[in-house]
Amino acid sequence: MTPTAPPGIKPLLNTVRGHRQARPPIWIMRQAGRYLPEYRAVRAQVGSFLELCYTPKHAAEVTLQPLRRFDLDAAIVFSDILVIPDALGQTVGFETGEGPRLEPITPEGLGKLRPDNVVTHLAPVFETLERVKSALAPDKTLIGFCGSPWTVATYMIAGHGSPDQAAARLFALQQPEAFARLLDILVEASIDYLVAQFRAGADVVQLFESWALNLDEAQFAAYVIEPNRRIVAGVRAQIPDAPVIGFPRGAAGMLPAYAEAVGVNALGLDHGTPLAFANDALPPGLPVQGNLDPLRLAAGGRQMEERAEAIIAGFANRPHIFNLGHGIIPQTPVEHVARLVEIVKRGS
Repeated sequence: MTPTAPPGIKPLLNTVRGHRQARPPIWIMRQAGRYLPEYRAVRAQVGSFLELCYTPKHAAEVTLQPLRRFDLDAAIVFSDILVIPDALGQTVGFETGEGPRLEPITPEGLGKLRPDNVVTHLAPVFETLERVKSALAPDKTLIGFCGSPWTVATYMIAGHGSPDQAAARLFALQQPEAFARLLDILVEASIDYLVAQFRAGADVVQLFESWALNLDEAQFAAYVIEPNRRIVAGVRAQIPDAPVIGFPRGAAGMLPAYAEAVGVNALGLDHGTPLAFANDALPPGLPVQGNLDPLRLAAGGRQMEERAEAIIAGFANRPHIFNLGHGIIPQTPVEHVARLVEIVKRGS
């Protein structure tokens, strides 16, 4: 059992660094979002989703909204994983009810991407971090993030999200040199972006590998493990000991290889990861994050409470950050979130 840490000024950050808390800290992926009426009110004031991401006053406001309602232990900067393709010069838009739409990248189009433009283009995100940092209570952790290269590449290649990432997988197999170049561009852009987030006030960052599923072990090693490893190493070359959470959703049996090779401080688990498997397969002292099914939260009631309690009990012997196994869905009742936070924080 990992020794329980004395209460720290930032319980969630302390947990990421390997110190088990008496009760797990909690934040919720997509905690600033459409399930909150106050978010919808701010969203109605701006023309597009990217405009919201790039308007620090509004982005900071929606970042802070969930912490005003709930006793969460962290704020995560309001942004999107696709701001990097946008900063690189790819056409990116968000259609209501349809999700992101991008102009699909081609091997010939790689030369038009502008990696040197990323930090300048994303300056509004850094201002948002600075605004949030100045408003946060001292015991709250500020989380920055980016999409991991494979996940971002799937959108850049297909031009939209897809359940099987077939377009990107085929591109990687048929155009290996172009694909390797795209990953290189995304690795370097991600390092620059995350370093700038730390310098703007982020306490910890998360790498969202949202589409880590549907890959064989060789592809997983090349497309997921190696790019994420390079990002972690590249960030720490400039920000020594930078705390990083990795979230390879759908990694399943390849979670141990990811944990061993990438070098993250904490590992996010999706809701399909069995608790016993995580405890048996992962290093005993490795902090984990997760992993309630977002649909259990949306449904609420005793089934949600029992599963939340089972997750807390299942990870009681290691550092644990409570979260969902993926993002909260828009139709989730606010009172269900309040009840979940109550259970996690107070155990009743």
